[in-house]
Amino acid sequence: MGEQKAYQHKVQYYETDQMGIVHHSNYIRWFEEARTDYMERLGIGYEKMEEKGILSPVLSVTADYLRMVHFGDTVSIECQIREYNGIKLTLVYDVVLDKTGMVHCRGTSKHCFINREGRPLSLKHSAPEFHEMFMKDMQERKKPEEKTKKEDKQKKE
Repeated sequence: MGEQKAYQHKVQYYETDQMGIVHHSNYIRWFEEARTDYMERLGIGYEKMEEKGILSPVLSVTADYLRMVHFGDTVSIECQIREYNGIKLTLVYDVVLDKTGMVHCRGTSKHCFINREGRPLSLKHSAPEFHEMFMKDMQERKKPEEKTKKEDKQKKE
């Protein structure tokens, strides 16, 4: 698994308004593109999930628009797990303008897991291999954060 790479997207003309500024609805699409890419990199692509009869509908999406993105810009969408308990998953997104490295939009999406009949599933029981991949990625991402916090604490002492 290792280091996750951000999903890259070049802004297309059709994604903008008359002023050449990205329409707000496109950020939600970019979140989905980044989420799909992220899941595939983890080894839990939607195709694999659906082959096992697992669906993952969106429960909610939020987006905070911090700065404008324009036609022709390239952005990197960083996606990672904020919360996961086997039944629900919350992902966070940072849309970063490549040429400046600044965050232009931040968002979240919340998901659950259901079977084809619409009944809730626990990945821990119905797809333990997917559950373990999510857990492992969360743990790997926490390690650098914990290391940084520990180093900051040591510097203060």
